[in-house]
Amino acid sequence: MNKKIRTEAVDHLFQAILTLKDAEECYTFFEDVCTVNELLSLSQRYEVAKMLREGKTYLEIAEKTGASTATISRVNRSLNYGNDGYDMVFNRLEEKG
Repeated sequence: MNKKIRTEAVDHLFQAILTLKDAEECYTFFEDVCTVNELLSLSQRYEVAKMLREGKTYLEIAEKTGASTATISRVNRSLNYGNDGYDMVFNRLEEKG
């Protein structure tokens, strides 16, 4: 993990996020913490990652999500060379059914 993000402030943010109980609480919290564009960017990256894992092409992903090829490439690099965070979440969601 990138040591630059491991700060006390980030720890506090993550602890706050871990207290959220459901999607409605997430909406309430994240609408206060993030701008609309920040939240949409995060959700777009997540959708791009899902579609890449499903084997979709860059063109299909760009058309469906509106993401640039640069964003798709960046997400793909995270999937292939990152910390496996996306896969951890995908696996847990799959197990959940």
